[in-house]
Amino acid sequence: MRDGFDVAGPLPGAGFGASATWREPGAAALVQAAERDPGALPSALAAANGLLLLPGMAGMVQAPELLLRLSQIFGTEVENYRQTGMEPHWVHPEVPEIFVVSNIPGVERQPPARPDPPLTAEGHLPVQFPHRLGWHTDQSYRRPPPDVSLFLAVRPVPRGQGQTLFADATAAHAALPAALKARIGGLEGLHVSSSAGRKRAAVLAGETPRVLAPHQRPQRQPVVRVHPVTGKPALYLCEYGQMDWLDGPFIGMQPGPHGDGAALLAELMAHLTQPRFVYVHEWTEGDLVVWDNRCTSHAATWFDAQALERVMWRTTVSGNPGAAYAGEAKSWLAQTP
Repeated sequence: MRDGFDVAGPLPGAGFGASATWREPGAAALVQAAERDPGALPSALAAANGLLLLPGMAGMVQAPELLLRLSQIFGTEVENYRQTGMEPHWVHPEVPEIFVVSNIPGVERQPPARPDPPLTAEGHLPVQFPHRLGWHTDQSYRRPPPDVSLFLAVRPVPRGQGQTLFADATAAHAALPAALKARIGGLEGLHVSSSAGRKRAAVLAGETPRVLAPHQRPQRQPVVRVHPVTGKPALYLCEYGQMDWLDGPFIGMQPGPHGDGAALLAELMAHLTQPRFVYVHEWTEGDLVVWDNRCTSHAATWFDAQALERVMWRTTVSGNPGAAYAGEAKSWLAQTP
């Protein structure tokens, strides 16, 4: 316990993650406690291999600045989406550091497709690639990439739909066979925005990729990333949506969907997303989940967007990507002459 925080882990049904509670209920009390002891929650996040649940944060809906204040605990910079090219209708009208994720008209971000088949042979929710698609780490196509994301359930859908899946990339790396661990030790992946026209499906369909401006071009990232706080190595990669399937997915390997790079990516993603490394979060209103993009991967799941309305808020925190990125300009911002 530090300044009233109790942290318990791992999260139910998982081998990692933790839940933090505190003596005084309510979002304002939590934020005030975190500001009095700014090392408490980041330390808990690191100790939990990058996943922290803070329940009971519904009060942030009426006071969104509390989400911003809490986000500032986890890094030196919280992204202002109005300054970084986000569609205006996806940005909170009062706090531009909040990205609104919703299927309600006005925002209209739709959920991913339901897996086919929708359940595993054992009748469970699919989590493992390639049965489950959409695994990624936030904005991996940026250099430096962001550190931490915070996701608040403003209006979740009922349990059983709209879950978020998290994979422990630290434990997954530790469990790799020695030969595979050695093979990927110095390997780099080539990451790009899903809007660039270089996704696997687009390449397989023969679509012409769009011409990219310098700040939109693919970026190299290490496949094994050493966490700047814990010093632990973790797998750092995405699957079909955020890897470059024209010149990648890996530097120095045969490119494209049919190359040896594709085969390696499939092997690594299937390993990373094994159920033993995955936590399935069923959302309750007011849940706030904090995850570390430097050592976790995550995926959204389907919900019935025709019958249900869902509203979630996200912030993105940067400031400590590690020594490999020291002194780099932000790759995703257009440079002025």
